[in-house]
Order: sequence, then structure tokens, then C-alpha cells
Amino acid sequence: MLLWFVIIYWVLSVGIGLYAGTKVHTAKDFAIAGRHLPMHIVVATVFATWFGSETVLGIPAVFLKEGLHGVVADPFGSSLCLIIVGLLFAAPLYRMNLLTIGDFYRKRYGHTAETLTSIAIVLSYLGWVGAQISALGLVFNVVSAGEISKITGMWIGSGTILIYTLFGGMWAVAITDFIQMIVIVIGMLFIGHEVSGQLGGVGVVIEHARQAGKFEFWPNLDPKEVIGFFAAWITMMLGSIPQQDVFQRVQSSKTVKIAIWASVLGGILYFLFAFVPMFLAYSATLIDPKMVSGLIDVDPQMILPTLVLQHAPLIAQVMFFGALLSAIKSCASATLLAPSVTFTENIIKPLLIQRLHGARLADHVLLNYMRIVTLSFTLLVTLYAVHSDASIFSMVENAYQVTLVMAFVPLACGVYWKRATNQGALFSIFFGLTTWLSILIAGPEDPFIPAQLAGVTASGLGMLIGSLLPKYIKDPLPEHPHNFLHEHAANLHQH
Repeated sequence: MLLWFVIIYWVLSVGIGLYAGTKVHTAKDFAIAGRHLPMHIVVATVFATWFGSETVLGIPAVFLKEGLHGVVADPFGSSLCLIIVGLLFAAPLYRMNLLTIGDFYRKRYGHTAETLTSIAIVLSYLGWVGAQISALGLVFNVVSAGEISKITGMWIGSGTILIYTLFGGMWAVAITDFIQMIVIVIGMLFIGHEVSGQLGGVGVVIEHARQAGKFEFWPNLDPKEVIGFFAAWITMMLGSIPQQDVFQRVQSSKTVKIAIWASVLGGILYFLFAFVPMFLAYSATLIDPKMVSGLIDVDPQMILPTLVLQHAPLIAQVMFFGALLSAIKSCASATLLAPSVTFTENIIKPLLIQRLHGARLADHVLLNYMRIVTLSFTLLVTLYAVHSDASIFSMVENAYQVTLVMAFVPLACGVYWKRATNQGALFSIFFGLTTWLSILIAGPEDPFIPAQLAGVTASGLGMLIGSLLPKYIKDPLPEHPHNFLHEHAANLHQH
């Protein structure tokens, strides 16, 4: 019966996504919903995009083993990312009226920087989308009592999400996200109430976790631990900022005020609700300690689903798996769309224009290419997920290292440092990437300074050196943006 509830919910959500696809007539509709989304929809799609499989399955598994100290990257770093985007980046980027984040690098630094950062952004999504597809396989396997294998579940999940993302683009993602946010919130709160009722209230679980040392957040005053803690924090906090899915939500907003505050509110909501799955997973240690001890070192991601299946009534199971599927689907659809749009706009489109000798590319042609790339990326990332044995949490956390070391510094300096140049951006990208790869490939297994921290530091030095040296690489002056710092300050004062 649980499987049939899941199937019915799945079919309905796909149908809603396909209906939303009737609003797509142009590439702009497909990529950023024509910049027509109101506040409640943008808040919902920010929240639902980030509340994915790692939030429900990955973060609780790490929390059980390491406490709050282990989840500094997510939800602490990731929620701060959304708040920083809203307060510091949403207004200046929104005013540029761009289709992708890659367009910013082209206008600010030129085509080479656009290509390099766009490739980094696209590659970073392999891990994130792979995590969602892996989780879909796990869910279908669990609710079918093993009748559907994990691999078959991955293909079923990615195929059905592809259907409405392919036709509906950002419109489909936004509308389904709004519904899925409602399901996530109600489902998580319902199962939380159900579980806490078995233990005598929320306070009992929290006090037990406190006594077990699970709320210890800060590292020991050891230089290596402090540096590792800081590196983990900034990986998602800063590495997630130059991402197309975050940018799409900013650009899809109807007004600049919505772009700013929807991101901030979405980040706050995400941070608050991310603790519900952690609460549920820790409750399992009190309800069924034998089950937890059997799974904690083998497959900790299965602790929460097993708890619900073995110790919750059918209605609670339906609510939980409905919320879990909503979380995964909203995240997966957004992260399939984002790299596909970026690759089409910033890699394929310039090549097509070059072949047309600079002639304007027809909008319907660009839209068709976006859909073809979405299909291709879905196949690629599903194959990656099928053959990857990494945990959901590590897939997501590692996904952002490449954008942290290659794309964050050029974005931040491009917005807030007038002296940042095309040459500085290329130095930044080269220094960051080579330093990061050198440590990963040839460095020690457990370096004193983690590869991503060394990479982003080198990226900052590259920007400084390249921008202050005499210019050997010219800036793209015709598209050079205005002084974003002054514009943004004025915007914040206005709103």
C-alpha cells in the first residue's frame, strides 16, 4: 500500500510539472521562468531546492556519528550561502538581467573566463545531482521491500523527473517546488510529532543528545582541526554562491526586492527545518538502539527510513516518504536544469554564433538545445550515480570544491572590486585550479591545509597579482558592468 501511495503521488507531481510546461514559449521562460515568479514561489523553490536527499538522509547520518561538529558544511555553511547571496549578490546580479551566472563572467571578464567557469559549474553538479538520484534508488528499493533494485530505482527516478524538467524548465521546477515545500514541511513536522510522542516529548530527545555530546560544534584548539573546520564551512558557504541554481532563483524573481529577501528567507527556513531529520535520526537511538548500532557503520543513511518503516504507522510512513520524495525531486529537477542551461548558454551558444559568423541565434533553436542538453546531462549523471560508491553527504560536499577554487573569487571581486581585470580572473582560475589539483593528486592523504582551502587562497592571490600587474590581456570593455558596490548600497537603502 505504501508503494501505491508513492506511485500516485509521483504521477500527480509529474502531471503538475507537465502542466507548468505550457507556460514555456522561449529560452528565457525555460531558464528563468521569464522573471515572473512572486515572493512565495521563489522562497519555496529556494528552500525546496536545497532541502534534498543529503538533508534527510546524509546530514542525519553524519550527525549521529560526529554531532554538530560534523555538519558544519551543511546545514550551517549552505544556509549561510543563501543568506549571503540575498544580502550581497542578488541585487547587483539581478540588475544585470542575465540568463545564466556564466553570462556574468563573460560581461565582466570575457569569453575565456566565461568558458572556464561555466565548465567548472557544470562539473560541480555531477556530485549534487548524483546524490539525489542515488537517494531515489534507495527510496524505491525501500518502499518496494526490495522488489525494485536501487539501480532500477535510479533510472525510474531520473527518467520521470526528466519528463517534466525537459518540457517545463524553470516554470515546472518552481511550481512543483512550491507544492513539494508544503509536503516537506507538513510531512517532517508530522513524523517529528509522531516520533517525539513515543519518547515523551521533544525535550527528552534534545537532553539525551546534549548529554551524549552531540551539540559540540566548535573544534578543539588544535591548528589542524581549526583549519579543517574552517575549510569544511566555506566549501558550501562560498563554493555554492557561484552556482546556476542559486542564480536562477534570483533571476526568476519578479522584482529585485523579491530576489533579495526570498533568498534570505529560504536560507533561514532551510536552516531551521534541516534539524528535523537530525532530531528524527537521533530519536532512533532511543527507540531502537540495536537497529542503529547495526547500521551506523554499515549504511547510516538507512537508519531514518528503517525507523519509519518499523516504528511508525502507515499514515506516518506515507507522510515521511512523501516528504522525502518531494525533497529529492525538487532538488534533482533544479540541479538537472541549472547545468544544462549553463552549458547551452555559455558553451554551445558561442560556438553556434561563431558558426553563423556572428548572426543572431534564433530563440527556438536555443530552447531546443537546452532540452537536448538536459536529456544528455540526465543520462550522464545517472550513469555517474549508478557507478559511484560515495555517500550522499560526501557527494554533495565535494561537489562545491571546484566552484570554490575557480569561480567564487572572480565573482566576488567582479562585483565588489573595480580594479579586478580579465587578466586577474584568468590568473585566479589558473592558480586556484592548479593548487587544488596538485594537493589532491600529489599531496599527502591528510594535508595540514585542505586542498579546497589552499585552492581558494591561491585563487585570491591570483586575482590580486593578475589585476595589479601591467595588463597583457585586455578587458572586455564594451560589456564592462557599472560600479556594483555603489548600486547595491543604494538598492539596500531603497528597500
